[in-house]
Amino acid sequence: MNQSKIKHLGFTNWCIKNSTAVYIFTILISIAGYIAYQQTPKELFPDIVIPTVSVSTIYPGATPQDVENLISKQIEKQIKSINGVKKVTSNSISDFSMVIAEFNTNMDPKLCKQRVSDAVDKAKKDLPTDLKTDPQVQEFDFSEMPIMNINIAGDFPLDRIKSYAEQLKDKIETLKEITRVDIIGGVDREIQVNVDLAKMNLMGLTFADIEGSIQRQNLNISGGELNIHNLRRNIRVTGEFSKPEQIGNIVTRTFQGNEVFLKDIAEIKDAFKEKQDFARLDNKPVVTLNVIKRSGENLIEATDNIYKIIDDYKENKFPDGITIKTTGDTSENTRVQLHDLFNTVILGFIFVVFVLMFFMGFTNAFFVGLAVPLSCLVAFMILPTMGLTMNVIVLFSLLLALGIIVDDAIVVIENTHRIFTKTPGISIVDAAKEAAGEVFLPVLTGTLTTLMPFVPLLFWPGIIGKFMSNLPVTLIVTLGASLFVAFVMNPVFAVSFMTKEDHSKQSSLKYYKRAFIFFALMAIIGYAGLGKGLGNFSIACILLILLYHFAFEKMIHSFQNKIWPSFVNIYKRILSLLLEGAKPLLVVVSSFIFLIVSWMWYFGTNPKIETFPDGEPNFAFVYCKMPMGTDAQLTDSVTRVIEERVYKVIGRDNPIVTSVISNIGLGAGTQENPDRVPTPNKSKVSVAFKKFSERNGMSTGKILEDIKKEFKDGIAGAEIKVEKESNGPPVGKAINMEVIGDDFDALDQLVKKIELHINNSGIKGIDGLTSDFQISKPEIIIDLDEEKAQREGVSLAQIAVEIRTALFGKEVSKFRDAKDDYPIQLRLKETDRNELERILSLNISFMDMSTQQFKSIPLSSFAKIRYGNSISSINRKNQKRLITLSSDVTPGFDANTVVSEIRAEVATLEMPEGYEIAFTGELEQQQETGNFLVLAFGAALALMLLIMVTQFNSIVKPLIIFSTVLFSLIGVALGFGLFKMTFSVVMTGVGIFSLAGIVVRNGILLIEFIDELRERGLSVKEAIIEGGATRITPVILTAISAILGLIPLAIGLNMDFATLLTDFNPKFYLGGDNVAFWGPLAWTIIFGLIVSTFLTLLAVPAMYMMGYKVRNWFRNVLA
Repeated sequence: MNQSKIKHLGFTNWCIKNSTAVYIFTILISIAGYIAYQQTPKELFPDIVIPTVSVSTIYPGATPQDVENLISKQIEKQIKSINGVKKVTSNSISDFSMVIAEFNTNMDPKLCKQRVSDAVDKAKKDLPTDLKTDPQVQEFDFSEMPIMNINIAGDFPLDRIKSYAEQLKDKIETLKEITRVDIIGGVDREIQVNVDLAKMNLMGLTFADIEGSIQRQNLNISGGELNIHNLRRNIRVTGEFSKPEQIGNIVTRTFQGNEVFLKDIAEIKDAFKEKQDFARLDNKPVVTLNVIKRSGENLIEATDNIYKIIDDYKENKFPDGITIKTTGDTSENTRVQLHDLFNTVILGFIFVVFVLMFFMGFTNAFFVGLAVPLSCLVAFMILPTMGLTMNVIVLFSLLLALGIIVDDAIVVIENTHRIFTKTPGISIVDAAKEAAGEVFLPVLTGTLTTLMPFVPLLFWPGIIGKFMSNLPVTLIVTLGASLFVAFVMNPVFAVSFMTKEDHSKQSSLKYYKRAFIFFALMAIIGYAGLGKGLGNFSIACILLILLYHFAFEKMIHSFQNKIWPSFVNIYKRILSLLLEGAKPLLVVVSSFIFLIVSWMWYFGTNPKIETFPDGEPNFAFVYCKMPMGTDAQLTDSVTRVIEERVYKVIGRDNPIVTSVISNIGLGAGTQENPDRVPTPNKSKVSVAFKKFSERNGMSTGKILEDIKKEFKDGIAGAEIKVEKESNGPPVGKAINMEVIGDDFDALDQLVKKIELHINNSGIKGIDGLTSDFQISKPEIIIDLDEEKAQREGVSLAQIAVEIRTALFGKEVSKFRDAKDDYPIQLRLKETDRNELERILSLNISFMDMSTQQFKSIPLSSFAKIRYGNSISSINRKNQKRLITLSSDVTPGFDANTVVSEIRAEVATLEMPEGYEIAFTGELEQQQETGNFLVLAFGAALALMLLIMVTQFNSIVKPLIIFSTVLFSLIGVALGFGLFKMTFSVVMTGVGIFSLAGIVVRNGILLIEFIDELRERGLSVKEAIIEGGATRITPVILTAISAILGLIPLAIGLNMDFATLLTDFNPKFYLGGDNVAFWGPLAWTIIFGLIVSTFLTLLAVPAMYMMGYKVRNWFRNVLA
């Protein structure tokens, strides 16, 4: 063999020569990485701002139609003209308009917000002039999501509970990590002036008279300054009320000269605003604090500080009987991710070292395993500089990378071990230099090709793209760090610690004397006071050394000298056999046939497909919707029945239920369509479960199904729906049809026709198809005789203002005390305002300027009433009205199949001109994601091909390597089909991307060494057989390491090594939310690797030989 062809690597040679500097450098990197990790903010989701801007406008007293025409349309018209707007939607309900502008995802959110603000300014000239507040422009920011809900309940009046909540709110807002704390629930104080209608009419008073009297009296006025003996004193006239009773002593005068004390015609009450919303925690009144974290701050530190404050207030500030429970704590998930990361790093290290020590001894395996924590520490230094936080995506990207980052170290150390042990007379320094030089190019190319599949993911569009963009960045940084560790640190470790082992005799215990002394000292220090965990760890290490010496050492020697060489020889014989004659062609054709058949079989199993994986519920929600117009008191009574039926299912003291919270009128909207204003006809009962590790094997999914069965027959007069929380970014309902047109009557008829047709079609899997369009909002319409009113000199505005003040009330002034200021609310007393006949007897009093006489005319003289119904809300999309039909899919049915059947049925209906149906929601997002992943996969393959063509200066060899990517899909199809796994478009798609990079790396490693052996003088067949026999070890080791590293992620192997060492309690369990979400990704790689490793070692050599023969045949023909 030509030894002159042996390569060397300059910077690795320098590192070996300057090993002390490298060790110091490694220590500094480890310290810096640890510090960077500690200082990097930890949070649940990536800190992203979506280029979506909302415009909310409050217009009290307006109907949905008025809100649509006067506000929503005007704002839409201006926003639609902005460059870069993807979609404009609006929702118009009573008193409120919400317009949402969704921009292309490549646009700057701040610029989008500024452009929308400018558009709203242009629209203001067309908006109603009596708007009390300007439209509010806000951007959608993940940091604005509450990090926890603090629920304060007890057997106390609600105003007292709220005062305790305000104390806690003020204290929490002092934390630097917290932006604000919002209070939900409780009561709001107001001073009520409830007028007796009959007395007011008798005295000839109007609401304006009373309002003026209160405003003129409730004043503090500065009179200026007075100079007395060169001392300037302020003169101030004080008249503000100090007690609510003082309001009753005001004298009110009419145009006719009548005078009356206000207390003689009105009741003055220091009370609370009328409530149309309620909330309870475990059947007790509750006030909730929603805590909003400051962007970029540490979530775990924030929640730790909040819990300290809560504990302090419970012990020292709040009375007995006050219950405080936290729900929706997002830090719990982050803590689980961090816990899993550390334990998976430890498990990955143990698995890798255990497997590798059979091939290259414990010492070499140990330093290969060190590549896992060292690569992570290097990544921890770099990630914060790129603006990344330790969120759920970054942490799981690191978990995914753990199975891959040892690959480079395995190849370098295994090659060093092979050259050092198989080459007579070579020193460890020369072996390390030669090994690094020999594999640098294939390892570099392999790492680059592993990274290339993730590069297109950086350009993932839409909400999912924003949500997942941290994944490719983290993987690129971490795998780059593993390449650095493999060629800078690992060769130095090898030179310092690798020795030639004498397998003819067993090592003596004297060889481990230094280790025994070191761990014995550490044990003494630990038990003496530094920590029992350190002492137990040291004793465990001594026991493991003894176990290795007396048990594993003989097994390793036997494996290295007998078992593995025999396996390699068998492989060489099989390979030699497959390279003869036409057998290479047979191998290749058989592999492609197997690929096609496996996927045909998989699709024949009718697999379930979803956008994001779905796991066990952490919350169960029971939604109740009463007829529009239902009073909150009635909704509350129905909700109490729902609570009792929920408790009937879960029990009063269920060990895995943390709380049961009921919301009536406020906070009762669904996850996809939260209510933005009070809805007295709606309620929600939320059942919160403990985290997975504390459920002791009990299934929350079964509880959810039991609750669904309990409400299967519903409740008379109410619409009941039972759901779990949604996972991942918002993608909408599984079944979501948007019927778009202009006229609501035609739209309503069309929707009813579609709904009836689908219900009669017998399609299975639809979990209650519902429409978001309702015209059942009851209303009383007052029709005025305009001619008569104008003849009397009364305007429509005058009548409307009087009616609104009588019913809704009007804030006429403020009452201030030492704590706050409160509205003084003027309106009719309750008995008067709740009877229509009395309201119609309301006198419209005014001075007739033409006759100079005071007139008082009852409303009934020129007004008639009629009853009707109005639209509850109006939805628009791109300036057209729409009604949405939506539904979940019944468990056990595939959403894609159900939607396809619905689409086929709807296609048979005749659509009126100008009306259309669009299938959106989860299906739309799934199609967008699927289309992008296909394009991204093609782009990744092109980038990988470019790298390999550059390396090999050939098109055939890259195509041979690419074939292994296709062959790996055989494993994906067989694995998902055999185990009946759900195919997740996002997570399985990302898994295939990861798989492509890993598989290509092994192919490069094999073919590059075959080429090198040919350059050293071996024939093609000899080079293929020898190359395969030489590279079988790193190929199998990298595959096994990746599989073992992903097993904890795939099955949810959870252990707590800290408690294992301190309390001998590993807290072991399998499963969890993480498995449900990330399991499909891990299993995709595992299934693909099992098959691709086998085919890489057999099919790639066969295709290499076939390519060589075909090229020679062409050359002979052309010659």
